[in-house]
Amino acid sequence: MFPPRFAPILQEMEPLAALFREAGHRLFLVGGSVRDLFIGESDAGTDLSLIDFDATTTATPDQIKKIVNPIADALWTQGERFGTIGLKIGERTYEITTHRAEAYSPDSRKPEVQFATDIETDLSRRDFTINAMALELTTDTPVLVDPFGGLADLMARVLRTPLSAEESFSDDPLRMLRAARFISQLEVAPDPSITAAVTAMADRLTIVSAERVRIEFDRLMTTKRPTFGLWFLVDTGLVDHFLPEMKLMRLEQDPIHRHKDVLTHTLAVVENVQLDPTREFDFRITRLAALYHDIGKPRTRGFKEGKGVTFHHHEVVGARMTRERMKAMKYPNADIEAVSELVAISGRFHTYQMGWTDSAVRRYVRDAGEYLGELNVLVRCDCTTRNEKKAKILSRRMDEMEARIAEVAAREELASLRPEIDGQHVMELLGVPAGPAVGAALEFLMDIRLEEGILGEEVIVARLREWWAINADDVSKLKRTRRAENR
Repeated sequence: MFPPRFAPILQEMEPLAALFREAGHRLFLVGGSVRDLFIGESDAGTDLSLIDFDATTTATPDQIKKIVNPIADALWTQGERFGTIGLKIGERTYEITTHRAEAYSPDSRKPEVQFATDIETDLSRRDFTINAMALELTTDTPVLVDPFGGLADLMARVLRTPLSAEESFSDDPLRMLRAARFISQLEVAPDPSITAAVTAMADRLTIVSAERVRIEFDRLMTTKRPTFGLWFLVDTGLVDHFLPEMKLMRLEQDPIHRHKDVLTHTLAVVENVQLDPTREFDFRITRLAALYHDIGKPRTRGFKEGKGVTFHHHEVVGARMTRERMKAMKYPNADIEAVSELVAISGRFHTYQMGWTDSAVRRYVRDAGEYLGELNVLVRCDCTTRNEKKAKILSRRMDEMEARIAEVAAREELASLRPEIDGQHVMELLGVPAGPAVGAALEFLMDIRLEEGILGEEVIVARLREWWAINADDVSKLKRTRRAENR
C-alpha cells in the first residue's frame, strides 16, 4: 500500500507505462524520484509536481524511441550511447534508460557502460540503497522493487551502499562526495563502512573531473544543513583533494570567536546563511562566500604583544586564495569574481563604529557594489558568538546601517555612485587630454561625492577648478613620470 501522494504520479505515468506494457517491456520509476515520493514534499524540500522523473526499462534505446514516439512532445538522444533517451510530455521531463551497469577503470575519468538484463543488477550498481529502489509500473498494480533495503534505510535515516562501499566508490569515485551531499540533504547518518571506505579511498576522487566535483559540491552547499556533509568531508580527508585550505582552518584558533576554531566558526556562518524571501541575494554565492570568508587566516596568522594572535589583511589574502581555488575547481568567471570580491570586503562593516554618517554609508555601498545584498546577509551571518549581548549589538548595528542606506538612497542615487562630473567634462573644463590628470581629478571628485554627497554643478565645478589650481603642477609631474616609466 503506497502513500496517497503516489496516486497522482502513478496516474500521470500510466499512459507511458501502457505503451511499454503493450510492447512487452517492463518500465520502472527509479532512483531519487522513488525516494522523494516516500519522503514527501515537506521533508524532501521538493515540489514533486516540478521534478523530472528517471525510469529504467528492459527496452533498448532504439525500442524506447519507437515506444514513446506516439505521446512524446519532444525527444532528445544526447545520452543514447549511455542507454538514455530523454523526452517531454506536457510540462514533465523524463529520462528513460536501458537497465545498465557502469564502472570506472582504475585510471579513467569516464564510466564504461554495460547494459544489464534485469532490474536487480541495475539497482545493484546505483550509489546508495535509498536510491536503489524501483517502482514497477507495467504490472497490474505498482510493485516496489527494493532488494537492498533502501526503504528501511530511508526510514532509519541511514546511508548505505547496495554493494560494498569500496566497490561502489571504485565504480564511481564521485559517490564519495555525493555521500556528503545526502548526509546534509536528507540528514542521514553514514554507515561506518562508508566512512571507512571514503577515508581509505579519498585520493580516488582525483580521477574525477573538476567540473563534476564542483557541480556536486555546489549541490551540497545549497542544502539546508550543509555542515553535516562538510564535517564528513573534513573528517574523512576527502576535502583535501579539492579544497585543502578548508582543513587547514581547523588548526587556527580565532581570537574573536574564542569558543571556536576558525573552521568551526566558518561552518557555523555557512549554515547561518539560509533562504530568506524578505531579502534579495544570491543564496549559492553567499554560501560560498561564507565558506571562504576566513580562508586567509592560516596564512596571515601572527602574534602581537598585548593583543595575542592576529590575522592582519586576511580578507585580501583570502580573496586571492579564493580566486585561485575556485579557478582550479572550474567555476565560471562570474562566480569567481562575485565570491572573491565578497571575501575581500567581508570585514568592511567592522571598520565602522556606531553612528553611520552619510559618507560612511556611501563608502560601504560603493565598496559592496552589485553585491550589497549578499554582503549584508554575510555580515549578519558572520555573528556566531554565544554571547547574546554581543550578538544583539551586532544585529542592532546592522539594522542601523541598513536603515541609513535606505535613508541616504532616498535622497541620492546610491545604486550608481560616481563623480558628479564625467571624464569628458573634466577634460573640457581643465583643457587636458585623457590621461593621469583626468584620473586624478575623477578620484578627487569621487572623494567629494562619498564624503559630501551631491553638491550641484556650479559648486562642484568651482571645487574642481580650485583643486586644479593647487595641484596642476604635481599632476603634470605625475604624467611625465608615468610616461618615462612606460618607455
